[in-house]
Amino acid sequence: MEQKNYNPYVSAQSQFDSVADMIGLEQAARDLLRQPSREFHVTIPVKMDDGTTKIFNGYRIHHNDARGPAKGGIRFHPEETADTVRALSMWMTWKCAVVDIPLGGGKGGIICDPRTMSLGEQERLCRGYIRQLSKVMGPVIDVPAPDVMSNAQHMLWMLDEYETITGGHYPGGITGKPVGMGGSLGRTEATGYGVIYTLREALRVNNIDIKSTTASIQGFGNVAEYAARLYTELGGKLIAISCWDNDNKKAYTYRCLDGIDVDRVASIKDKFGTINKQKALDMGLELLDGSEWIAQDVDILLPCALENQITPETLEKVSDTVKIICEGANGPTTPDSDDIIKAKNIYLVPDFLCNAGGVTCSYFEQVQCNMNYFWPKEEVFEKLDFKMTTAFHAVHNLAQEKNLYMRDAAYMIAIDRVANACKLRGWL
Repeated sequence: MEQKNYNPYVSAQSQFDSVADMIGLEQAARDLLRQPSREFHVTIPVKMDDGTTKIFNGYRIHHNDARGPAKGGIRFHPEETADTVRALSMWMTWKCAVVDIPLGGGKGGIICDPRTMSLGEQERLCRGYIRQLSKVMGPVIDVPAPDVMSNAQHMLWMLDEYETITGGHYPGGITGKPVGMGGSLGRTEATGYGVIYTLREALRVNNIDIKSTTASIQGFGNVAEYAARLYTELGGKLIAISCWDNDNKKAYTYRCLDGIDVDRVASIKDKFGTINKQKALDMGLELLDGSEWIAQDVDILLPCALENQITPETLEKVSDTVKIICEGANGPTTPDSDDIIKAKNIYLVPDFLCNAGGVTCSYFEQVQCNMNYFWPKEEVFEKLDFKMTTAFHAVHNLAQEKNLYMRDAAYMIAIDRVANACKLRGWL
């Protein structure tokens, strides 16, 4: 099916503009908040294993830091763009605000494919990125974290380079580090668990028993895997998983109408979230086209992969059985799809609320690093559940009170908090 190309930054600005109109946001605040406050575009020379030098392009973008240091992950992706990073930095501002943690929004990206690079090349790339940006990052300025195809080891190499340059120890300067090296227990599970904490509350307010539900999920990376694990542990039945197959350069959907054993499927995926196709078939899973995850007769759709996956075109395939969409990915739904979702009477948990578990746990990691005292995993999950549940009900209650779409209610809360911080600082 031919689909329109969507620019995520244009989508992020469109969502902002719509809510700014609803709340009558003053022009100065609009002009300040609809674009990043600063951008850094860098070139990174890396000595490759074959002796050649390759130049990589990278970005670090701060959207707004009125509520605290910029916070956001660093993506490694061959198709990364400045506009994607701009959009994600903006969403990070709203994400931190809606769960009410004292951080602003930032994001980073490097145009690369770590799947084709040795560990040595990846390390040199990480250190080169920090050498370019060390003056504009750190625990009181900008705190990076892992994102798409970056991981805890990458973060530790970056922190080591930052500490080498600055001559001190700053464990709170980068989050998502390995446990035992300043990382928080529970960080691996946090984003996926946060998705299901909000789903659990969405089901409760809609008087639906999670044990009676079925779901289909897009993605099987870190977020999707742990969302799938907790959803099935709570009694839900997962019948379909769609993920990218790097060997075949296409996506597949794996389906089992009796319910997928998440542990078994997780045991046959690689570190980038690709499920081994042959082993999946040997398990008895049905193989479908990658786009078929959205067409399943389920109660819940969990887009936990990439942006711009739910569009007017793909919504034509959505079953009338779908009651809830929980946006585990950043920007999975295009702005021109929201009216269709409303018309279908589907309850939506918006991305910057739904997937805020990761940044919330990253904030917990900063707090623990600053105290030099680390909590047990159960305490991390308890605090995470409290934060996500409190944020969900604030958004839901506003949506009910003012008869708003959930995305609009979440934006209203987030924009109001950030705009108020800018006013109190005297920026507006």
